[in-house]
Amino acid sequence: MGYVTTKDGVEIFYKDWGPKDAPVIFFHHGWPLSADDWDNQMLFFLQHGFRVVAHDRRGHGRSSQVWDGHDMDHYADDVAAVVKHLGVQKAVHVGHSTGGGEVIHYVARHGEDKVAKAVLISAVPPIMVKTPNNPGGLPKEVFDGLQAQLAANRAQFYYDLPAGPFYGYNRPNAKPSQGTIWNWWRQGMMGSAKAHYDGIVAFSQTDFTDDLKGATIPVLVMHGDDDQIVPYEDAGVLSAKLARNSTLKIYKGFPHGMPTTEADTINADLLAFIRG
Repeated sequence: MGYVTTKDGVEIFYKDWGPKDAPVIFFHHGWPLSADDWDNQMLFFLQHGFRVVAHDRRGHGRSSQVWDGHDMDHYADDVAAVVKHLGVQKAVHVGHSTGGGEVIHYVARHGEDKVAKAVLISAVPPIMVKTPNNPGGLPKEVFDGLQAQLAANRAQFYYDLPAGPFYGYNRPNAKPSQGTIWNWWRQGMMGSAKAHYDGIVAFSQTDFTDDLKGATIPVLVMHGDDDQIVPYEDAGVLSAKLARNSTLKIYKGFPHGMPTTEADTINADLLAFIRG
């Protein structure tokens, strides 16, 4: 574990586990979490002979709680700083939710020469908010409401989200894990309210259409059809159509947080794609 200082002076926390000569998987977490959200995947792939890397996005987790730069350009540049510091070559970049947007924007902004493949899990691209060009998106008022809840009582908001729609624990016959809920809460509360507030705009209003169209590397798009946070038909399905070298996997009944609740299935499919 360590820190990288970006060109604008932000300290980015990262984990780097495994042999330096092993193939690398670089994990990008969702909003408003941290690298810890990938614990299951990092342990799994470490045991399968990979080197695993994950970072805390600026303002999240253990990274600097700076007041500015909470946008996809800065997020992608911060990833590039970690990649350069670690000398990572030909990594598979795996992103969940906001992290999926970060992955495809990093590839578009910094090139494919250091990237072998990309994986977008329950990810926000191509664009979440409703626009004339994206009529199936969610109204801006939905995201304004998220910001209002965060500003009013972040601690309660960060309990209600994982206890409800994030992991599908609001569904009939669901069996909520209090440990999972509180781990989500813990990660969220470690970060900066300002970073998370601005991050809602970053993940909802950034248009990744051109990023997806420009990608030539293999891209795996994974999405649950019971995702209550990022509806799959206007996200995963469209992303797979835009990326020219893509594979789409839709999972019946899986929620937004499926890397956690359905880790065995997701890990196995990730491994098959990475080795394929």
